[in-house]
Amino acid sequence: MRRYLRVVVLCLACGFCSLLYAFSQLAVSLEEGAGGVGGKPQAAAASWLGGDGRGAGRGVGSSGSAAHHGRSDRCKEFSLCYWNPYWMLPSDVCGMNCFWEAAFRYGVKMQPIERVHLAVVACGERLEETVTMLKSALIFSIKPLQFHIFAEDQLHDSFKGILDSWSFLQTFNYSLYPITFPSENAAEWKKLFKPCASQRLFLPLILKEVDSLLYVDTDILFLRPVDDIWSLLKKFNSTQIAAMAPEHEEPRIGWYNRFARHPYYGKTGVNSGVMLMNMTRMRRKYFKNDMTTVRLRWGDILMPLLKKYKLNITWGDQDLLNIIFFHNPESLFVFPCQWNYRPDHCIYGSNCQEAEEEGIFILHGNRGVYHDDKQPAFRAIYEALRNCSFEDDSIHSLLKPLELELQKTVHTYCGKIYKIFIKQLTKSIQDRYDRPPKERVNRRNVGAYDVRKGFYIVQLEAKSESISQKAWSLDYWMGSRGGMHRKQLFSL
Repeated sequence: MRRYLRVVVLCLACGFCSLLYAFSQLAVSLEEGAGGVGGKPQAAAASWLGGDGRGAGRGVGSSGSAAHHGRSDRCKEFSLCYWNPYWMLPSDVCGMNCFWEAAFRYGVKMQPIERVHLAVVACGERLEETVTMLKSALIFSIKPLQFHIFAEDQLHDSFKGILDSWSFLQTFNYSLYPITFPSENAAEWKKLFKPCASQRLFLPLILKEVDSLLYVDTDILFLRPVDDIWSLLKKFNSTQIAAMAPEHEEPRIGWYNRFARHPYYGKTGVNSGVMLMNMTRMRRKYFKNDMTTVRLRWGDILMPLLKKYKLNITWGDQDLLNIIFFHNPESLFVFPCQWNYRPDHCIYGSNCQEAEEEGIFILHGNRGVYHDDKQPAFRAIYEALRNCSFEDDSIHSLLKPLELELQKTVHTYCGKIYKIFIKQLTKSIQDRYDRPPKERVNRRNVGAYDVRKGFYIVQLEAKSESISQKAWSLDYWMGSRGGMHRKQLFSL
């Protein structure tokens, strides 16, 4: 019996070795078919992790090549592929072992990391509000974030100082831009409604390399991952280019349907404080309008609209967007009010049914309610997020004091329904910070490493049903005289 067992074990070992050899030969043939063994391996570049350069207008983890500097002169070209049965590489080869490279490249699905692009425009005394908004985005985000911050020149140094102090997170990049308008009408655009507010209209023309973008006002607070509203892009049909929430749910208290002197979208208009855009489609589309029978592109329609309606618009750029989508209703995706919850949804009684059922997803404190006592429920949420740090304990412990503060606001209409303010926030914190250790995302473990020509990114499915997003893992195999060593850089 033992003799048969030994024969079986020997056969299995031989079969395994044969499989390894066949797999290696397959990998070599694939290399040759792609341009020869000398071709450079293609790897998904994790540019959001690459480097820590902070050039003008760039932030933590600025994009850049992950080229390895300081490599030993003895090393041959990194793309050289070599295999031997002892998992050893020659002394003059710093490349990857062919077997492991082949297994990594052809056996596992490689995916580039998708960034969520978030834009904001800050002028005047909006620094603190903007920083609190960015903090709320970072606390719950899953995917890495790319911030596009348009600000007056005197605010740039303050933004740099604060955002650079968050560099330990290693989960975001940022770019700072000056406020810019078309030179021939700059003064007129800048004073439209509020200082700099109309800058958002020109984002598709300025950020030409960005495909999709989430624009938010400075007085926005995220109470759930930014990834969730970003995922609404996948729900756009072939004609939709942007998404916004209705300005009002109740027509009896609506502004546009009672006072507007210009066309507006739908029954009550739309609010542009949270605007999700497919900017590639926006740049390509020709828009119907009431100024000419010829359809106009985005860059050509803005100034004629302003000239025609500037005496009739009250809310500036938001009114212009309403006019555009009045004539092009097929181009707008309308998301529910819980994605842009404002005092209007509770100041005269609750009128956002989705928020009552699932809680508030994004809080919009317009009318300055974060800074006065008119709507203390809004102010309590703002101050809680402003004062908390990125430490797990700080975020987890904000709920009980916040609920106590909200209970003090029940004398107001919004305070009477204070539970909808923390319903989603509680769930977000539990999902994000109450998972078992193996499932949690520990931001402090995320590292930025140079692996010569780039990174290998592996997309893994989350094992826990409580995690709705993808889990990410990054590791590489390093070849040297000592053999192959696997090093995990980070795991999300």
